[in-house]
Amino acid sequence: MIVYFTGTGNSEYCAKAFAQALGDEAVNSFDFIKNNKAETFHSEKPWIFCAPTYAWQLPRLFADWIEKCSFSGNKDAYFVMTCGDDIGQAGLKIAKLCKKKGLHYKGVLEVVMPENYIAMFNVPKPSTQLKIIANAEPSIQTGIDCVRKGIDFPEYKATFVQKLKTHIVNPVFYAACVKAKDFCATDACIGCGKCEKVCICDNIRMENGRPVWGKNCTHCMACICRCSVQAIEYADKSKGKPRYVCPPRNCD
Repeated sequence: MIVYFTGTGNSEYCAKAFAQALGDEAVNSFDFIKNNKAETFHSEKPWIFCAPTYAWQLPRLFADWIEKCSFSGNKDAYFVMTCGDDIGQAGLKIAKLCKKKGLHYKGVLEVVMPENYIAMFNVPKPSTQLKIIANAEPSIQTGIDCVRKGIDFPEYKATFVQKLKTHIVNPVFYAACVKAKDFCATDACIGCGKCEKVCICDNIRMENGRPVWGKNCTHCMACICRCSVQAIEYADKSKGKPRYVCPPRNCD
């Protein structure tokens, strides 16, 4: 069974690629996490968890949810992490999580996909997005082949700098940057409520036809990138930047 968490579609893209190639089921964790529901899952096939990389670690809300859930049947667990650059030493904590859940850790696969974190970085133009996704296909195929053969993903050796990013930068990033206070709706907002629906943290409420953000945010960028009229900004940091949803809907 493939279990995934996605903000703007990169990890969903990978999850569905694995599901199609392996004839397996892809389960979106969105409703479970949003409704704070721990679930009991069963699979005779290996577990494949797909998620984005948040500051060189598995997203905390996804890791916390996995810890609350039960996974019976097959004990092999593969992790696929999408990223804009690298995954750091994310595998270290994932291995500990697997041990805690009684799962056999089969490695982590890095899949470089288009950047979506417009609160800090630039999104590549549509034509570049397509090239990045095409370049990711060999990595995805490598992962699929490993699962078919029942072997571990290729060993990922993090550099010293990558280790620092995972263990030093990650906690600082969550403490200093992962906040919702800078999100706002512009006059272009049509009050459709889509941002409220796509918020996995259940952190957005529509008041008088306008979205209002609470304090429980994970910076998945779903609200800002999935807004159909691009009416959401993150302070001045997102202004003028293209939004990104995978797969890209158009190409320049």
